[in-house]
Amino acid sequence: MVAVKKLNTGFDAETFLAKAGVGRTAVHLKTKDPVFSQGAPADAVFYIQKGKIQLSVVSKVGKEATLGILDDGEFFGEGSLAGQALRMGSATAMTDCELLRIDKKEMMLALHREHALSDMFVAYLLARNIRYEADLVDQLFNSSEKRLARILLLLAHFGKEGVPETVIPKISQEILADMIGTTRSRVSFFMNRFRKLGFIDYSSARGLRVHSSLLNIVLHD
Repeated sequence: MVAVKKLNTGFDAETFLAKAGVGRTAVHLKTKDPVFSQGAPADAVFYIQKGKIQLSVVSKVGKEATLGILDDGEFFGEGSLAGQALRMGSATAMTDCELLRIDKKEMMLALHREHALSDMFVAYLLARNIRYEADLVDQLFNSSEKRLARILLLLAHFGKEGVPETVIPKISQEILADMIGTTRSRVSFFMNRFRKLGFIDYSSARGLRVHSSLLNIVLHD
């Protein structure tokens, strides 16, 4: 999550992103509720106050792929700010979510007017670009086992500021297979192996528990 900066001018970026207001609407979703669908008008940016969002896209032949899973403090739908008229993919709640929907016009005005918000937003976009580059390197050079371990660690916030979440909400093996570019059967094989090695366990009622020892898979040559 990108740290939110504050200005001494009276504008508070944290408050701006926490409350509804002019051009800003609070959105409450249940698990599996859609945020927007592929092909819908791209007329707003969303900020995740709480919860997890899955981004996906469907090809012309009906094949679906997961583009990413976003968490607290992240934006999505920002393509609307760059002239995107229609949504290139869909966004769906993976957990109960609290979002802030910011109209495109209001977001553009705020970014031009408030340096704290624009600095934070640019920092977030740069961080996401770095993540995409790391994902590409991971896809090109690492085994599917390492890619799966890395995705689980990212979902559990290992390597980020603060305390790792360790428990991630239930996520299907099909989604994990989409994200790392392999088959569900391979994901099942590796998940069973991770469980036997004590890297993960399913004992938590809230979801999958990820242990820091899973880093051994990522770091092992």
